[in-house]
Amino acid sequence: MSAVYALNLFDLAPNDDYRSYSKRSAAAVGAHGGRVVALGKLSADAPSTGGSPRRVLVLVEWPSPEAFQAFKDDPDHADLHPLREGGTENYLWWAYDKLEDLRPVLNDREP
Repeated sequence: MSAVYALNLFDLAPNDDYRSYSKRSAAAVGAHGGRVVALGKLSADAPSTGGSPRRVLVLVEWPSPEAFQAFKDDPDHADLHPLREGGTENYLWWAYDKLEDLRPVLNDREP
């Protein structure tokens, strides 16, 4: 099993749902071995290009795809995920396998 990175890009909805989510999400993520490795907001000064930008970035490292799935499926947190969904707009959530270097990607053009 190898680590998986969940890249979350989103805008905040005009409500307090994500604020409520963020108060509990770190403990819920940690309970399944996840670790937030980066938080960010869209930079007004750094160059960006391509697509429609999102205001917020959260990058979570999971020890395995199974750990990530267990977080999503955990019945103890069933009320947590709707807070994330209701508290965000234009949400993108992508999972990436951890690589030690780019050779596997460069040698395999398939997604």
